[in-house]
Amino acid sequence: MRVMGFAGWSGAGKTTLLARLIPVLVGRGLKVSTIKHAHHAFDVDVPGKDSHTHRVVGASEVLVASAMRWALMHELRGASEPELPELLSKLAPVDLVLVEGFKRDRHPKIEIHRAEVGKPFLYPADPFIAAIASDTPLPEAPVPVIDLDDAEAVADFVEAHAAAVNLVEWRTG
Repeated sequence: MRVMGFAGWSGAGKTTLLARLIPVLVGRGLKVSTIKHAHHAFDVDVPGKDSHTHRVVGASEVLVASAMRWALMHELRGASEPELPELLSKLAPVDLVLVEGFKRDRHPKIEIHRAEVGKPFLYPADPFIAAIASDTPLPEAPVPVIDLDDAEAVADFVEAHAAAVNLVEWRTG
């Protein structure tokens, strides 16, 4: 499994870029999955539905399945937030996993930078930033800079630089 992360401050355009990038990569014949980190409580279930009721009353896991899709919800119930390697190990095999967020983890990342957000760069402090996708030229950047609006160029970089991940080494490294 190969992984490329997308990290940046809120409002920089990570999700917007991924929404344009995924169809490009899929169009090139790659099977792509994503992992998204949320910094807040979130709920993918709907109050009033049976699955929500099962979870709220104490089920550790609830799996909902239909002819179109299935989803597994796992309640942590006070346990630690799972780390990225554990989450990656739960995915079915694919060609490429795009990781949105997890900016402090040790995997290759493209930093998403939008000047108007006004936040500092991540790359000086993060040796895993492999490139920057920006809406402004950055001639002083020590890593490649890709136009934030050029999904084809970002796809080229991802295909060339996504790293094969050894989850055992990642967990112990």
